[in-house]
Amino acid sequence: MGAMEYTQLGRTGLRVSRIVLGTMNFGPQTDEDTSHGLMDAALDAGLNFFDTANVYGWGENKGRTEEIIGSWFAKGGERRDKTVLATKVYGGMAGDGKPWPNHDRLSALNIKRAVEASLRRLGTDYIDLYQFHHVDRRTPFEEIWQAIDVLIKEGKVLYAGSSNFPGYKIAQANETAARRGMVGLVSEQCLYNLAERRAEMEVVPAAQEYGLGVIPWSPLHGGLLGGVIRKEAEGRRRRDGRSASALENTKVREQVRAYEDLLDEHGLEPGGVALAWLLTRPGVTGPIVGPRTAEQLDSALRAVELDLPEELLASLDEIFPGPGPSPEAFAW
Repeated sequence: MGAMEYTQLGRTGLRVSRIVLGTMNFGPQTDEDTSHGLMDAALDAGLNFFDTANVYGWGENKGRTEEIIGSWFAKGGERRDKTVLATKVYGGMAGDGKPWPNHDRLSALNIKRAVEASLRRLGTDYIDLYQFHHVDRRTPFEEIWQAIDVLIKEGKVLYAGSSNFPGYKIAQANETAARRGMVGLVSEQCLYNLAERRAEMEVVPAAQEYGLGVIPWSPLHGGLLGGVIRKEAEGRRRRDGRSASALENTKVREQVRAYEDLLDEHGLEPGGVALAWLLTRPGVTGPIVGPRTAEQLDSALRAVELDLPEELLASLDEIFPGPGPSPEAFAW
């Protein structure tokens, strides 16, 4: 396997790998030892950008994923020092699992509470990239930035990012930050892949305009772009979720079949091409991959070395057309 490629995260000086290790499976689907092995393998391959969230572990086990990362850091060997660690705040974290005021969203109180809890679980004294997991329509950005400013000055947070923000909220957030003399958002983590390109209409242009690195989540659209029809034909049962429901749509099934047939002609693996395509897109820092096995991690890492010819890129555009530039996509 070749050397990992790195890029700047948005307009910052921070250098991160072009593949991001997603940890959402750590705990619910991948046990602690296997998770530690995957993180070791990622670092060994030069992948330095790890993404998690305070709610990962889900249900009664919310916070478990951060704890697994924390126990991995505790093994030492420069693990924490080599890792650019991203986590998130927004989801409810009340101890008894029931909704409780000020234990979710982006109030100054919850941000303070959530960051301290994440630091304890992660066994670290700072978070490289602290991401707002969703828009909070109740809390003004003035309050959010005041809370983040305190954390930056305390050295507990270095950079702030967003996730699942529409373009106009990215603009609002960064205009408010600029008035406070703050850097503002440096990244946006959004749903973006070949089969779901709506982010190109407003989110990606806003991110580029304000200097945010785009970090696509679900780059295979829940497995839809990972050879799902071929696996179906081979008798490997399709998992429930995004790909299963999407394939019930005849048009989508035809698109996916054309996609798999095209890549068969080129001798390429669908999953690797879906990741490599994102790496060609303007503004993209790197897609998040959530491997459950070492083989899946290796497959994702190989995508960095894939050089997709212009002819193939044009064919992919024909199968999965994007919305086109904004505002021309919806105006003259």
